[in-house]
Order: sequence, then structure tokens, then C-alpha cells
Amino acid sequence: MLHFKNLSPLFMSQETQEETPDVWMLNMRRGTFEEAWKHSDAVLKERAGKPCWHWPRHFQYVWDGSSLQGKRVLVRCYHGLGDTIQFIRFAPLIKAIAQEVIVWAQAPLIPLLETIPTIDRLLPLHDGTPEVDYDVDVEVMELTHIFRTTLDTIPSQIPYLQLEPLPLPGDKGKLNVGLVWKPGDWNPHRSIPFDFLRPLAEVQGINLYILQENAATAGWQEGFGIHPGEFSLYEYGRAIKGLDLLLTVDSMPAHLAGALNVPVWTLLHAHADWRWMDDREDSPWYPSMCLFRQETADDWAGVISRVMVELEKLKKEA
Repeated sequence: MLHFKNLSPLFMSQETQEETPDVWMLNMRRGTFEEAWKHSDAVLKERAGKPCWHWPRHFQYVWDGSSLQGKRVLVRCYHGLGDTIQFIRFAPLIKAIAQEVIVWAQAPLIPLLETIPTIDRLLPLHDGTPEVDYDVDVEVMELTHIFRTTLDTIPSQIPYLQLEPLPLPGDKGKLNVGLVWKPGDWNPHRSIPFDFLRPLAEVQGINLYILQENAATAGWQEGFGIHPGEFSLYEYGRAIKGLDLLLTVDSMPAHLAGALNVPVWTLLHAHADWRWMDDREDSPWYPSMCLFRQETADDWAGVISRVMVELEKLKKEA
């Protein structure tokens, strides 16, 4: 059964965020990444020599500022599945300067990451220490800082995951639209209560596929859309590749669709995560993505209403 894990995406340490929570975040939301890296440089210098291994992994920093040039580089994937998918795009940049690229990643992701030719070795992540020799290690979400990424230099070779589409049941001639409405439990504000989704069942001319993990426990009822079953993460990616469009909340499937260059409409709470920035309807991370933001906090009805309008337009264009 597919299991989604999407922990809080943090570039800075827990200690640093508590002391200076606004500067880095403000610049990332504005798209002034260069200013964010100046702040990160200062944090890197200040934390030198201070241990963090006693913190939860998703709060730990790893990179100590060492060069990756000519080194055996270990990339640790300590955050959620979606975070790994978003930032593994930097593997070709590492390979261009490093001797070897080793990725210590969540086991369900490994078949997907095997489609990236610039990764030399993949190891399944576990709670111990990696059984591999390396010269320098980084956490996957630190790569934007290491490469001093700007809006203009975000790696844009998309798709960077390569999958063949999975044949899906449904009527030929209709748009294949996937639906995900509930992410992990750690942030309930990202979830859409199932009742708000009911108008989508009235849209004619689409095959609506239920791609929600544990759909029944997330409120789904038999007769609403087409439930194609449970998948491994690799097969789940193939199912997404077979879509014309994915509708999803801020969760791993949004990143997977974006990495596969599948059109995806990401439905966001009014107080969305920093990676979607502020006041944008598109994403510099994923050219195939459109963002539908709440105009008022918790107003999912308004979001779904706009989605339905745009679906009708999409059907006419198809």
C-alpha cells in the first residue's frame, strides 16, 4: 500500500528558526533567493561545530560548507517524499562537479529515482547510519543553498523522472483527471473536507480518478469517481503519468506530477507553504503546475468553484 510521508520542509535548524524565523522565509516567499542565501551563509558560519544529531532528523542540518568538487557526495533525504522529489532535480548539477553521487533516500522512492541517470548509487534510508564511504554529505533540501539557486537558475530539465503511463479504466474520449484531497496528518489545514469535493462529480466529460491514499478513511464513498486501486509508489507515478490533469492539495503527488511534467492544479490554503511563494498562480519549480489559492482562510468552496470553471474551459480546449 502506498504510504505518504510529508514532514515540515525546513532548510534551517530548529534552533535558528526559533531565533530568526522571518528573514530567510520572507526572501524565499518573495523570490529574492540571493538575499536568503546571504542569511543562510551567516547561519552556516554561526552553527559551525555545534552538534544537531540529537534533534529530529527533519530539523537537522548536514552540510558544513565543504566543496563538492571532485568528492564522493552523500545526499541524505531527511524530509518528506515530496521534498526529495522536488530537490533531487539537483543531482545532475552535483554530478557535473563531483566524483560520485550517492543518494540515501526513502525506500519507496528508489524505483523512481533509478530513472535519474546522474545518480551513481541509491541506498534505502533507515534510522541508523549509511553503510557507504563518502567525502562530504548534504541534506537534499540544502542543495538550493549550495548552488546559490535563483528563480532564473532553478534546474528546469523537466521531466526529470521518466515513467511510462499506466493504462487506466474509463471512457475513451474523456479527460483523465486525478484527485487527491488529503495529505499527511501533520498539517490538517492542507486537507479539503470531502463534502467540498462533491461538485466535481457533476462535471461531465471527465474520468475522475480517486488517487487519494486510504480513500475510504479520507471520506470517499463508493460511486464518486473511479477508484483504480492501491499502488506502489512507482506504479502510482505511472498512474499520474497517464492523466491529463491532477487536482491535488499540497502533498507528495503535486511534486510527483510536476517532476513528470504532468499538468497539475495544486489547491492551496490561504497560508501556503513557502515553496509556493506569495501571490503566484504558477510555480517556478514546475512549469506544468497552476496554483489555486484560498482567497479567505479555510474557504475551500471558493477554490473548488474556481476549479470547476477552469475545468469547463479545459474541456472546450481539449
